[in-house]
Amino acid sequence: MISLSTSTFYQQTTGQIGSLRTEAEDLQRQIGTGERLSRSSDDPVAAARLRTLARSERLAEIDQRNSDQARSDLQMADDALGSISNAIIKAQTLAMQAANGTLNVDQRAAVGQEIAALRQSLMDIANGRNGAGHALFGGQAIGAAYEQSGTGVVYVGTAGVDPAAIGDGQSVVPGLTGPEVFGLNVNGTDTDLFTVLGNLAAALQAGGDATGAARDALSGLEAGLGKVTTAQTVVGARLGWIEVMDLRRENTAERMTEEKAAVGGADLATTMTRLQEVMTVLEASQASFVRLASLSLFDMLR
Repeated sequence: MISLSTSTFYQQTTGQIGSLRTEAEDLQRQIGTGERLSRSSDDPVAAARLRTLARSERLAEIDQRNSDQARSDLQMADDALGSISNAIIKAQTLAMQAANGTLNVDQRAAVGQEIAALRQSLMDIANGRNGAGHALFGGQAIGAAYEQSGTGVVYVGTAGVDPAAIGDGQSVVPGLTGPEVFGLNVNGTDTDLFTVLGNLAAALQAGGDATGAARDALSGLEAGLGKVTTAQTVVGARLGWIEVMDLRRENTAERMTEEKAAVGGADLATTMTRLQEVMTVLEASQASFVRLASLSLFDMLR
């Protein structure tokens, strides 16, 4: 009878101490990680919701990377548009100088060389690379946006730019094509800035009708400046849309963080209080077990 009672005592006491130790370790884990659940079986409903939130966070990270890349590409385009605008304004000044009857042939030729250099700088800008390695104004083209063809320039980029997904089913086009920036319609005729500048440079260097060439060029340059201004507005609007979506994503991330804490987070104050209670009971149980286990059969019968 005594043997059975002693065995039962040992089993019950060691089982209780083991359970207390397991609970204490789990509480310590919760304090260390801030997470209430260690297994899905702890709370299947909460665990399922946490998995859904985790998937949403991973998708948000992808959207954020797309957004960052789109912002970088658009900022590069905006900087380039500023340079293009400055080049057009400089060309307008040179064209007005060329129309001045006081310049001699050599001076007009020198102006023509400056205009030719501006045309080349615009080519360089158009063929600069964005973050994806594509021509800055070449759409999805891997190579150049514009190529020299005889005395003219030909657009060899794609017709558009693929939109980038930035969350909540929204997207933004992270760039512009060459025709959207350099393409013009002057007096009902389709042309581009390269042609306008090329014709003016050639006329001035050849010693032809400088006044007429300058007048024609100024009309094209005015149209070109307007085209660039419109492009800058478009790029600015797209950058603004990215900012809106970034702010929305930040707000959503904050709500998800709060929900994760509510669904699976450990209440630090409550958890620490419970840990203190468990440790107190565990220490008392261990002390009692040691005292009782040290009693011999003789002591129990005495």
